[in-house]
Amino acid sequence: MNNFLDVLAFSFSITMPIFLILGLGVVLYRIKLINDNFIDTASKLVFNVTLPALLFISISKTSFSSDTNFSLVLYAMAAVFATYLFLEFFMRYLEKDKADRAVLIQGAFRSNMGIIGLAYCVNAYGDGVYAVASVYLGGVTVLFNILSVIGLSRGLGGDINTLGIIKNIAKNPLIIAIVAAFVMSLASLKLPETLFRAGDYFAQMTLPLALLCAGASLNFNSLKKGIFGALIASFGKLVFIPITLTFGGYLLGYRDMELGVLFLMASAPTASASYIMVRAMKGNSELAANIIVITTIASLITTSIGVTLLRAMNLI
Repeated sequence: MNNFLDVLAFSFSITMPIFLILGLGVVLYRIKLINDNFIDTASKLVFNVTLPALLFISISKTSFSSDTNFSLVLYAMAAVFATYLFLEFFMRYLEKDKADRAVLIQGAFRSNMGIIGLAYCVNAYGDGVYAVASVYLGGVTVLFNILSVIGLSRGLGGDINTLGIIKNIAKNPLIIAIVAAFVMSLASLKLPETLFRAGDYFAQMTLPLALLCAGASLNFNSLKKGIFGALIASFGKLVFIPITLTFGGYLLGYRDMELGVLFLMASAPTASASYIMVRAMKGNSELAANIIVITTIASLITTSIGVTLLRAMNLI
């Protein structure tokens, strides 16, 4: 009984802090202490400055060598690509409308790893997880961007601009920060202490500010329409993909932190960037918003259940 309670406590220690900050974001927005302008400005600050600073500092102080194991991110990228292909095939039978099908597929495979996924990992394993989680985040983020552009372009009737995809990836602040940090770490270079501390202050702002914005930006009114399709995509995002990726990782021999990162990143809700991309391409943005709201709330429950089961089996 005590062991079960310990497992349950570990599970809630991962998800409850995130739930509380997301909830605080909702409350602060409702009482108008923060508004849409704050959310927009703070989100840009997180994406362009504080999250890149967090990833850069975390990776740059990690020692990498030719013996460093990058197999986890390679497996994750292969698994994400395989699940994307499966969703493309499977969704044909559930959603006949080509445009809405593209929105559902993106909502099902694209995780909010940079904010909620990373927060899950840090709550579970502390700062030591950054070396594993940052590499994972960098590789899979690139793949998410490529697959999202291809899938939405096919479904919404746009052209697939290969050069545009490459430019967007090259200009992505997260990718730039991760690559720069790898170069510094492999070259055994170190930031001056003053710059390191300044960057660390920015890094510490990231998760609380990002989670506040994520909570404040949830639009519950959008749930009034198109709920069935959103529920299908949400099931894929929170049940099918985490189970598939984690089981595959288990078969390949991943355990403890590596398997935990794999599960927690896969369990993160749908990325808010999916709504922005769908809206920009004049797709069904209401459907995209529904998926984000449902997965953001439900992931706190599904992740808790998954962590409890994996912890009880001594796998993470």
